[in-house]
Amino acid sequence: MSTVEPIRLQKFLAEAGMCSRRAAETLITQGDVWVNGTCATLGQKITPGIDKITVSGKAVRESQPRLTVAVHKPRGLVCSNDDPHNAATVFDLLPREFARYRFFCAGRLDKDSEGLVILTTDGELAHRLMHPSNVVVKRYHVVVKQPFPAARLGQLLKGVVIEGERLRVERAALVNPRADKTSTSLDVHMHHGKKREIRQLFTALRFEVKRLRRYQIGAMRLKGIPLRAVKQLSTKDISLLFKVPRLQALAPGSTSRHE
Repeated sequence: MSTVEPIRLQKFLAEAGMCSRRAAETLITQGDVWVNGTCATLGQKITPGIDKITVSGKAVRESQPRLTVAVHKPRGLVCSNDDPHNAATVFDLLPREFARYRFFCAGRLDKDSEGLVILTTDGELAHRLMHPSNVVVKRYHVVVKQPFPAARLGQLLKGVVIEGERLRVERAALVNPRADKTSTSLDVHMHHGKKREIRQLFTALRFEVKRLRRYQIGAMRLKGIPLRAVKQLSTKDISLLFKVPRLQALAPGSTSRHE
């Protein structure tokens, strides 16, 4: 008869879908994690299925299976499962058989944006996808109300400072530019992605965003996933998220940091 091997507490919390290991370490050092009624210590080992773990007073379920899905998010849904102001969330799109698991949103889109979103029960994977040091490139199709001139693409790359933070993109190109080298459609790439960064950047440059759609993360494209549909990802699919594909030629009149 096999026995359950003890594992480090932070590993258990990450595999249970609570948070990344690093975030779990922070919770432990803050005294928010308890094991069998006693405040946990950093580096402590626990036995899954035997020890009772609580975080901020709430019991932690046993380890979840590692599930990762790609979702084609429509406008109108928020990427949060604890937003009291919005009842409809991207997690509502998950199949019924996944309802009992806790998923993370690994890179959010705001309520008014649409496109590719990754949901996972793997806290470590979520951390890897969101941490800027991993350079996970995200690609967006942006439609603005007023024609955007090629001569101003450099301003998107240079960025603007708002509340002490510089907002910018790494690559920018016009889509189907007109004869006057303007377009209402742009292709922009970035790997950091602060909250509503693209919208704020365009607004600061006095361009109103009508539509924002994320169509690619790493080498994984949204193509083939219908609106509101969910695709469970294989290990190979997940590896594509961290792959930096060869950049395609820029549209005429475009500019990029990578040129």
